[in-house]
Amino acid sequence: MINKTILVGNLGRDPESRYTPKGNIYTVFPIATNRKFTDSTGEVVEETVWWRITTWGKLAETCKQYLKKGRLVYVEGRIIADRKTGGPRIYKRTNGEPGASFEINAELVRFLDKWEGNGEHVEATVTAEPGVSEPLPPPTEEELPF
Repeated sequence: MINKTILVGNLGRDPESRYTPKGNIYTVFPIATNRKFTDSTGEVVEETVWWRITTWGKLAETCKQYLKKGRLVYVEGRIIADRKTGGPRIYKRTNGEPGASFEINAELVRFLDKWEGNGEHVEATVTAEPGVSEPLPPPTEEELPF
């Protein structure tokens, strides 16, 4: 069996790092994937889907150090399903309305755009360390970019 997702999108905010009770570092950041298509009526439709990306260990440290809001990234990882529903993680917003979070536990992140400073195009690929991840709590409303 395989659970692999590939995304290319832009960061919706700067990455945030935290530590689990066991002392493992993880970094969380949202990315937006966009799609533009023409519907059956001939109208151009733009669709944006937000994803919550989680990285662990050295990958988490590198993402925290180099990624910033707006940066273009390539992410490979596995979808984390809600244990109760098998779908996106469902939670209640502070205003009482339900929310959903599409979450990816990243195994590989490539930085696809120019780095700040010298303006050269540099593509960095960072891979996760095996066996470092732990289950995370649902996202808070502050973690969502929208």
